[in-house]
Amino acid sequence: MSVRLAALCRSVPVNSNVRHQNTPHPMIDAHWLLFFLASVVVIATPGQDMILVMSKSLAHGVKAGVTTAAGVSVGLVGHTLLATLGLGALLRTSEWLFTALKFVGAAYLLYLGIQLLLTRAAQLQTATASPQSPMRLFVTGAVSNISNPKIAVFYFAFLPQFIGSGATHPTLTIFVLGVLFAALTFLIKGPVAFFAGRLSSWFQARPAALVWLYRCSGLVMVGLAVRLALSRRADA
Repeated sequence: MSVRLAALCRSVPVNSNVRHQNTPHPMIDAHWLLFFLASVVVIATPGQDMILVMSKSLAHGVKAGVTTAAGVSVGLVGHTLLATLGLGALLRTSEWLFTALKFVGAAYLLYLGIQLLLTRAAQLQTATASPQSPMRLFVTGAVSNISNPKIAVFYFAFLPQFIGSGATHPTLTIFVLGVLFAALTFLIKGPVAFFAGRLSSWFQARPAALVWLYRCSGLVMVGLAVRLALSRRADA
């Protein structure tokens, strides 16, 4: 009896479509470990945001650096929304739009760099007496990040690599990955701001050293502005 039942079961075809239909696909499916490791490497690599956060911390203390880092992270959330809406794809196909946004970002970096280069010791003493408001520091960090179109293109190229093949909502997955990348940015740049800010009092007691630090940071900012202005979409 059992042999005939087994033979009968083998003779009945199995509908693979039904089997796959009964297996639910995750709404958000991503390669989380690989995404985490790659994100940490990218975020820890020195760039314009890292230099901006460190310079604010060294000049104005821990709170100023952490506030600037928070602004940078919110700028990344803005890039996440833009990538979700498809701006990254548009920047990859529209030469004039990429060029326009590129020069806007380069001009802002150049503005920040020239400000740092023209800093004098007397100005630093005045700035120490009347530090920048948290809102201004926050906006500076956010604008520095959101005005860089290469980050939008980077998001468009970087985030989809970690979407799982079974994700039923890839757009939602991109959004979640982008928000997590922004959160990781703050978790990494926040401690950098803290440790740099611990040196703030030492530099404030030595205005000449702080002036040279500002000038070095300004040169780097100007160099990044030139690099961004001369970059092409293929370099993103």
